[in-house]
Amino acid sequence: MILSALLVLVAGLTTAGPAGAATPSQRGSTATAVLGPEEEDLRTECATRPEAKTRKGWIKNRFEACVHQPVYLKLIDDKKRLRGELWFDLWILGFTYDGSRRVDYTSSIENIKAKAVAGENPATWKIDQNFSHSINASASGPNPKMTKPAVTSRSETIAQWKAKPLWQLKYTSPDTGKLDAANTQIVSGMVSLEMRVSSPTAVPWSDPVMAYSSVRFDYAGPTAGKFKGTVFTEARVELVMSLKDPAVNESARHILDAQTLPERTFPSFPGKSVPGGSTPLHRLIDKTAQDKNRDAAIATCKDVWGDYSGTKLQCDEYPFASTKEGAAAPGKRFSARLIDGGDNETGGRRLNEMYTLNRILNGDAFYVKITP
Repeated sequence: MILSALLVLVAGLTTAGPAGAATPSQRGSTATAVLGPEEEDLRTECATRPEAKTRKGWIKNRFEACVHQPVYLKLIDDKKRLRGELWFDLWILGFTYDGSRRVDYTSSIENIKAKAVAGENPATWKIDQNFSHSINASASGPNPKMTKPAVTSRSETIAQWKAKPLWQLKYTSPDTGKLDAANTQIVSGMVSLEMRVSSPTAVPWSDPVMAYSSVRFDYAGPTAGKFKGTVFTEARVELVMSLKDPAVNESARHILDAQTLPERTFPSFPGKSVPGGSTPLHRLIDKTAQDKNRDAAIATCKDVWGDYSGTKLQCDEYPFASTKEGAAAPGKRFSARLIDGGDNETGGRRLNEMYTLNRILNGDAFYVKITP
């Protein structure tokens, strides 16, 4: 948090309860003054997450994010004399959509409490919120654009914030309406919140980046599931598989061995390490490159186990053929193992489901987690 020289900001208040109920379709309207069921659910989870107190907030997944900052301010005049104290809770709930180039935010200032010195009038204090957006052109496609809401700022008194603590904003990105394999119409953007607290007798405090949100709009087509969508790019995506799941227990065991006992997997050599657990994997879309990964893994399986044709076994490779870290990548940081064919195919389907459910595009990072 960036501090003014004459104001102090520290964590202070406990979380507030839900403010009401509304349908998700009401998101994006500045007139809406209540929360919908999805907002209430996210808010309840957010209240327990320490990450929510940071500028980036808690990124629950690619489609839900939140900020909850309990704030305490001392208002100081230009002679460093205390004019008053101010407490409030800042909430921001964010939602992106699989199937729409849109991101919605519900912002609120709640649980406001003011304490003034003699002669000071808290009714004159103002709390400002100003949302803005920027586009990372180098990470975007040609001619990237974002459309901001009609209203992006509020500058109001404590009484006005108490009367209407919530307001909502909708950002969108236009597309051509056509699928183009050469241009996935990616727009990489950031939405930021600037805040300011002022009093006629105190030096104003401001934070130019009280909170921020990194988003990506795309029109990637079937490789991402629905043809277009929006995601929070800083979400950690994991493919989770269990050793107790009979449908994929052999795949899970192979991955766990590769991550934790790499020198005992094939190819075997001293100092071998395999990514995907503590360091990410990255999706690979190119079919020719995927085939090269598969060929390299199959060559290892045949070298170790011989001809397995005519059996129910298949060569399972990790990292997956659909990743840039696959068997054909430099360094031979992979493992190949014969496992049950049905298990191998089920694991592949679950990997593809993870890709589409999370809009994982070419080059996007993800992790693989094996549970007991």
